[in-house]
Amino acid sequence: MKIRYYFDLIVVLTQKEIKVRYKNSFLGYFWSVAHPLAFAYVFFLAFQVVMRIDIENYTLFLIGGLFPWQWFSNSVNTSSTIFIQNASIIKKVNFPNNSLIVANVLQDAIHFFLSIPVIVFFLFLYDQSASWRWIYGIPVLFSVQFLLIYGICLAVSSINLFIRDLERLVGIVTTLLFYFTPIIYPETMMPDQYKYLLSLNPVAPLMISWRNLFLKGVLNQSYLVDSFIYASAAFLIGWAIYRMLASRFAEVL
Repeated sequence: MKIRYYFDLIVVLTQKEIKVRYKNSFLGYFWSVAHPLAFAYVFFLAFQVVMRIDIENYTLFLIGGLFPWQWFSNSVNTSSTIFIQNASIIKKVNFPNNSLIVANVLQDAIHFFLSIPVIVFFLFLYDQSASWRWIYGIPVLFSVQFLLIYGICLAVSSINLFIRDLERLVGIVTTLLFYFTPIIYPETMMPDQYKYLLSLNPVAPLMISWRNLFLKGVLNQSYLVDSFIYASAAFLIGWAIYRMLASRFAEVL
């Protein structure tokens, strides 16, 4: 009964988030893919036209990493204010507050799923096709990324209630993390003395895995294991922080 209640609650909250996001929006779905495509165009001009870096099918290379990154960055950047924006509900209704985080991450995940046909379209433009390995690869990577994002968002949203400066810090960190993650450049371009930094970046193995799956139909076991370890650690830490602070939410909201 509790599981059914929790499931229904998440469905309702996710629907609410999507409605709020597209309220008075005429183009709707278009905006979920326009942002990464615009960035892909800018990076294409910078690195292929101006700097002339030799990367085959660079547009396809870019969107293979930018779409999953958009899910990560959107969820993390908006997570800091989730409990604050829903303060009135939290104060008046007794329900598991972490369901607000699940709904926020899930609605960005839905937009990511809706962007996959765009990737298929670009594959077609470059005379390539989707791999049958997508059948199991997408659910696996989706589950790992959901766990990673949920853990991070749970920690950020909980701590931000007590340290409001965290909201600004998260924006800075995600921007820096973007450029330290091999999304606009391949991991092979990193100098050998700095390649160890890839293993210290919790997002890098996941983004590389998504791109390899979309473009090559390959799932690297080493990257997948690293991603799962980071995702599990993020979830455990995020859940521990939430459980430690949840009883005090009403005091600061």
